Amino acid sequence: MPVYTCTTAQGTLIAEAKAALAAEITRIHAAANRVPPAYVNVVFSELPVDCVFVGGEPGAPLLISGWARQGHPQQMTTQLALKLSAAAAEISGVDQEHVLVVIQDSPARSAVEGGRVLPEPGAETQWLDKKGR
Repeated sequence: MPVYTCTTAQGTLIAEAKAALAAEITRIHAAANRVPPAYVNVVFSELPVDCVFVGGEPGAPLLISGWARQGHPQQMTTQLALKLSAAAAEISGVDQEHVLVVIQDSPARSAVEGGRVLPEPGAETQWLDKKGR
Protein backbone atom coordinates (compact mmCIF):
# COMPACT_ATOMS: atom_id res chain seq x y z
CA MET A 1 0.00 0.00 0.00
CA PRO A 2 2.50 2.68 0.96
CA VAL A 3 5.00 3.60 -1.74
CA TYR A 4 8.44 5.00 -0.96
CA THR A 5 10.60 6.32 -3.79
CA CYS A 6 14.25 6.87 -2.95
CA THR A 7 15.86 9.23 -5.46
CA THR A 8 19.61 9.72 -5.68
CA ALA A 9 22.34 10.60 -8.13
CA GLN A 10 23.82 7.54 -9.82
CA GLY A 11 26.53 5.93 -7.74
CA THR A 12 25.29 7.29 -4.41
CA LEU A 13 24.02 3.92 -3.17
CA ILE A 14 25.52 0.49 -3.71
CA ALA A 15 23.24 -2.51 -4.17
CA GLU A 16 23.71 -3.69 -0.58
CA ALA A 17 22.74 -0.27 0.77
CA LYS A 18 19.60 -0.26 -1.38
CA ALA A 19 18.58 -3.69 -0.08
CA ALA A 20 19.29 -2.70 3.53
CA LEU A 21 17.45 0.61 3.16
CA ALA A 22 14.42 -1.07 1.55
CA ALA A 23 14.30 -3.58 4.40
CA GLU A 24 14.58 -0.86 7.05
CA ILE A 25 11.96 1.39 5.43
CA THR A 26 9.65 -1.64 5.33
CA ARG A 27 10.34 -2.54 8.97
CA ILE A 28 9.86 1.03 10.22
CA HIS A 29 6.66 1.65 8.26
CA ALA A 30 5.11 -1.71 9.15
CA ALA A 31 5.82 -1.19 12.85
CA ALA A 32 4.63 2.42 12.93
CA ASN A 33 1.39 1.84 11.04
CA ARG A 34 0.77 -1.72 12.24
CA VAL A 35 0.52 -3.20 8.76
CA PRO A 36 2.09 -6.35 7.29
CA PRO A 37 5.54 -5.78 5.72
CA ALA A 38 4.16 -7.14 2.44
CA TYR A 39 2.13 -3.92 2.11
CA VAL A 40 5.23 -1.72 1.81
CA ASN A 41 6.68 -0.86 -1.62
CA VAL A 42 10.14 0.70 -1.99
CA VAL A 43 11.50 1.89 -5.34
CA PHE A 44 14.90 3.36 -6.15
CA SER A 45 15.34 5.96 -8.84
CA GLU A 46 18.88 6.91 -9.80
CA LEU A 47 19.41 9.96 -11.95
CA PRO A 48 22.53 11.00 -13.88
CA VAL A 49 24.76 13.13 -11.65
CA ASP A 50 24.20 16.12 -13.93
CA CYS A 51 20.44 15.92 -13.22
CA VAL A 52 20.50 16.33 -9.43
CA PHE A 53 20.87 19.78 -7.88
CA VAL A 54 20.59 21.26 -4.41
CA GLY A 55 20.40 25.02 -4.10
CA GLY A 56 21.08 25.35 -7.82
CA GLU A 57 24.35 23.43 -7.54
CA PRO A 58 25.14 19.80 -8.41
CA GLY A 59 24.44 17.63 -5.37
CA ALA A 60 24.01 14.09 -4.14
CA PRO A 61 21.08 14.15 -1.70
CA LEU A 62 18.97 11.17 -0.77
CA LEU A 63 15.35 12.13 -1.34
CA ILE A 64 12.70 9.81 0.07
CA SER A 65 9.15 10.50 -0.98
CA GLY A 66 6.47 8.40 0.62
CA TRP A 67 2.75 8.01 0.07
CA ALA A 68 0.38 6.58 2.65
CA ARG A 69 -3.34 6.53 3.28
CA GLN A 70 -4.86 9.42 5.24
CA GLY A 71 -6.09 8.66 8.71
CA HIS A 72 -2.89 7.99 10.61
CA PRO A 73 -2.24 10.43 13.49
CA GLN A 74 0.05 13.30 12.44
CA GLN A 75 2.42 12.70 15.37
CA MET A 76 2.91 9.12 14.16
CA THR A 77 3.67 10.32 10.64
CA THR A 78 6.21 12.85 11.95
CA GLN A 79 7.92 10.13 14.03
CA LEU A 80 7.90 7.86 10.99
CA ALA A 81 9.65 10.52 8.89
CA LEU A 82 12.25 11.13 11.62
CA LYS A 83 13.01 7.41 11.96
CA LEU A 84 13.26 7.00 8.19
CA SER A 85 15.63 9.96 7.92
CA ALA A 86 17.94 8.63 10.62
CA ALA A 87 17.93 5.10 9.18
CA ALA A 88 18.55 6.37 5.65
CA ALA A 89 21.57 8.39 6.74
CA GLU A 90 23.02 5.52 8.76
CA ILE A 91 22.54 2.89 6.05
CA SER A 92 23.45 4.99 3.02
CA GLY A 93 26.36 6.94 4.42
CA VAL A 94 24.72 10.12 3.14
CA ASP A 95 25.03 12.88 5.74
CA GLN A 96 21.66 13.41 7.41
CA GLU A 97 21.89 17.07 6.35
CA HIS A 98 21.44 15.76 2.79
CA VAL A 99 18.53 13.40 3.48
CA LEU A 100 15.00 14.68 2.84
CA VAL A 101 11.95 12.59 3.78
CA VAL A 102 8.50 13.72 2.71
CA ILE A 103 5.39 11.65 3.49
CA GLN A 104 2.28 12.65 1.62
CA ASP A 105 -1.13 11.17 2.13
CA SER A 106 -4.49 11.00 0.45
CA PRO A 107 -7.73 9.14 1.08
CA ALA A 108 -7.51 5.36 0.75
CA ARG A 109 -10.30 5.56 -1.81
CA SER A 110 -7.88 7.45 -4.11
CA ALA A 111 -5.74 4.35 -4.61
CA VAL A 112 -6.30 0.91 -6.08
CA GLU A 113 -4.08 -2.13 -5.55
CA GLY A 114 -4.75 -5.48 -7.13
CA GLY A 115 -7.88 -4.06 -8.74
CA ARG A 116 -9.39 -3.10 -5.38
CA VAL A 117 -9.80 0.23 -3.62
CA LEU A 118 -7.50 0.37 -0.60
CA PRO A 119 -9.02 0.04 2.88
CA GLU A 120 -9.12 2.81 5.44
CA PRO A 121 -6.43 2.55 8.13
CA GLY A 122 -7.55 -0.09 10.63
CA ALA A 123 -9.63 -2.05 8.10
CA GLU A 124 -6.74 -3.99 6.56
CA THR A 125 -7.70 -7.36 8.06
CA GLN A 126 -11.20 -7.26 6.58
CA TRP A 127 -9.74 -6.12 3.24
CA LEU A 128 -7.32 -9.05 3.23
CA ASP A 129 -10.07 -11.49 4.24
CA LYS A 130 -12.15 -10.40 1.26
CA LYS A 131 -9.10 -10.85 -0.95
CA GLY A 132 -8.66 -14.40 0.29
CA ARG A 133 -5.12 -13.64 1.49
